[in-house]
Amino acid sequence: MNELAGALSPYLRQHAGNPVAWRQWGPRALEDAAARDVPLLISIGYSTCHWCHVMAHESFEDRTVAAAINDRFVPVKVDREERPDLDAVYMQATMAITGQGGWPMTVFAFPDGTPFFAGTYFPKPHFLRLLDAVDAAWNGQREELRHQGAAIVEASAKGGPAFADVTVACPLDGPCPPAPPVRETMLDRAAQTILASADPVNGGFGSAPKFPGVPSLRFLCDAYVRTGDASLLDHVKLTAERMARGGIYDQLEGGFARYSVDASWTVPHFEKMLYDNAELLWLYARLAGEGELFARVADETAAFLLERFSTPEGAFAAAFDADTEGVEGKTYAWTFAELEAVLGEDAAWAAEAFGVDPRSPNFEHGANVLELPADPADGARFAAVRHRLLDARRKRAQPGRDDKVVAAWNGLAIAALAEYASRTGHRDSLLAAERAAAFLAERHIGADGRLARASLGGEVSAAPGILEDYAAVALAFLRLGGEWTGRARALLEQVRAHFGDGLGGFYDTAADAERLVSRPADVHDGPTASGWALAAAALLEAYGATGEEAYKDDAWRAIARAEPVMGQNPRFTAGLHAAAEALVRVQRAPSAE
Repeated sequence: MNELAGALSPYLRQHAGNPVAWRQWGPRALEDAAARDVPLLISIGYSTCHWCHVMAHESFEDRTVAAAINDRFVPVKVDREERPDLDAVYMQATMAITGQGGWPMTVFAFPDGTPFFAGTYFPKPHFLRLLDAVDAAWNGQREELRHQGAAIVEASAKGGPAFADVTVACPLDGPCPPAPPVRETMLDRAAQTILASADPVNGGFGSAPKFPGVPSLRFLCDAYVRTGDASLLDHVKLTAERMARGGIYDQLEGGFARYSVDASWTVPHFEKMLYDNAELLWLYARLAGEGELFARVADETAAFLLERFSTPEGAFAAAFDADTEGVEGKTYAWTFAELEAVLGEDAAWAAEAFGVDPRSPNFEHGANVLELPADPADGARFAAVRHRLLDARRKRAQPGRDDKVVAAWNGLAIAALAEYASRTGHRDSLLAAERAAAFLAERHIGADGRLARASLGGEVSAAPGILEDYAAVALAFLRLGGEWTGRARALLEQVRAHFGDGLGGFYDTAADAERLVSRPADVHDGPTASGWALAAAALLEAYGATGEEAYKDDAWRAIARAEPVMGQNPRFTAGLHAAAEALVRVQRAPSAE
């Protein structure tokens, strides 16, 4: 029987009507698989994932597929946003097996959770053949699967990064040396390595698909402040301008989509995530003094967060879907005929302003994603056109919103709004940040000081907070200052007590968290800085707020322990490089007085 109707996660609830007998992850599901002597089929995704929806429609809503699953497996649905620990463990396995990852993630595992095969999206015919093949192997080649599972777990463990032993130079019970753990020459090399992957025409890094890469942009900003190397800031500004003028930015309402499917930021993957908009608010607020476009986008992004992401409880929702009524981008795209229907004689002028060529649409089915190649000379007319189009768009069917409150992402939003408010004096943004902080303090932090990962409608998930949750919320509280500093310190004490690896670094999960097949410890950034990097940044903020050397020493160890990985892969450890820049600033400060 499908048991997802009672789940807290909106993603899991999306699958409550499937004929698949989905279970939530937990001891009962694993025990049932052992009792039935069948494998687990673990499907991991999230509510705004387009290909998750596609696989659901093709396979999980199909009774033939459901019967094949239910007869031979215990199927388990996991929301990667609610359980990033499970996602991290099984993503490692998927990468070890296939060399690539993504969502939906499809994992076959022994009843104890040990994976023996994994992949991502499978079309229905392929998926049915796979179910048959896995069942045949389970019943006829069990021992081979057992060896394969053990090899996958071992490969995942060995595939982890090699960290430095820093406790000789900086014992856990003693002070650290005065010199920064990462030499400035290494930071300089890292900045140049990141620039080497930069797109000099469109901004950003690499080619399609293209993500904002805010951790790298943040590091380049910080490196520019230290070095005065204008090329670093120039690339940040180029990226910010190209994104602000592209389709990845919502030209009518504000706010950013998660990524662009092309190199020129033209056609986005339309889902809008809280973490992206929080991080990009920080970026544009920092650049506001560099140009009117940046200041406007900062204002509009802050307004978008407050107006569209706010929940009734005073926190911020997780995301908006890419699809509307099963069609990606349906809410956002425009044909020229639709522009004419709304704007009449202004349609041709608006089409030119928004980069719409009626003869060559840039999206599917003759539709266009609106861009802004240049600021129109007639600002008043442009504002009026935007208002009319947005008013018409709001009458369309709208994408769903995942109202789940994720602690880490709310921490990022609080910190960004607080910084934006400090730069602009925008009181509503500060009040919104304080309301969200109050909600986290009241609902997500228990009497024991432990932090819950997620909530929905004020109901708190049983999923425990991971390192990024503690670090991001601590950082947010520190940015608010005043009475919030003490709450931040309490969270950092939890980090020290439960997440340390005993050698100066961090695990992503607490020592007393559910025991999985491996315990992740990752310094690599995703769309946001890694939990390890956020923890180092929060420790340095705590040092700045309190003057307590122990916070600085903890940050020193965290950065120094990760130095070998930072040197090998600067672009994807940019969060830690930014923390290292902050440590250099801190350690320079006494001599500058």
